[in-house]
Amino acid sequence: MPHTQCFRSQRTLRRPAVVSGFGYWTGKRIRVELEPASAGTGVVFVRADIDPPVRIAATVENRIEASSRTNLAVAGGRVQMVEHLLSALAGIGIDCCVVRVNGEELPGMDGSSQAFVEAIDAAGVEDLGAPLEPLVVTQPVRIGDSESWIEAMPPSFPGLSIEYVLDYGPGPIGRQELSLRVTPQTYRDELSQARTFISVEDAERMRADGRGLSVSPRDLLVFGPDGPVGNRLRWSDECVRHKVLDAVGDLALAGRPLHAHVRACRSGHRLNAKLVGRLMAMWSERRVRVTA
Repeated sequence: MPHTQCFRSQRTLRRPAVVSGFGYWTGKRIRVELEPASAGTGVVFVRADIDPPVRIAATVENRIEASSRTNLAVAGGRVQMVEHLLSALAGIGIDCCVVRVNGEELPGMDGSSQAFVEAIDAAGVEDLGAPLEPLVVTQPVRIGDSESWIEAMPPSFPGLSIEYVLDYGPGPIGRQELSLRVTPQTYRDELSQARTFISVEDAERMRADGRGLSVSPRDLLVFGPDGPVGNRLRWSDECVRHKVLDAVGDLALAGRPLHAHVRACRSGHRLNAKLVGRLMAMWSERRVRVTA
């Protein structure tokens, strides 16, 4: 039986938390402070290094195009590589949080969202008592082409489930598939430790361009012809798990829980965000019709 609607209370952190590390792109050491927030705040990044501080809401409207990551920007400031933190917040079920960062990028840590999840768990979760309307998909929506695509289908239960097919053809990554119902527990156990991956060639190009200079193969998965260089996989299908981790973060740009069954093949940050934009437009139009 298709799911129709299910409200829950908004949640925030019980206490502040701090995560520090180096940015992949800038190479700078970054301090991130996660702060409790009141109902209706959503997730908001604050560039504390800018005077006056610049607030950037984590919504699809503020997303800007960037290669291999999700960036947000408003007039006066931007913040890069937000997908892993957004994924952790959404995966654990945190709706309202102020994220103070002293630079333009979030730290890459080990390429997964584990450090953020551990910080959230240490801070605890607080129920704010205010209802939060989810975005419930009521009809199929598909973005992309025959090679790369993502689609959202009406869910059969309250919440989000994701099926993802990753296909890199012949080579150490190859074809991987994962189907998962996303809950706080499955997120912790099955997704949060899955790391970012790139090829040796891409890593060398980044370093030649002056990026990633503070990153070693121990800080993410760098794939050579025979598999990870100087590192070991945590799962044989770690790459597709990371793609699902990324998708959870990108889908969080809806600014509210997404109740849908999402299927994707070779989708990335751009297609994920385009799907969110389409779903938000349809949801807003539906709300206007109902209240008119």
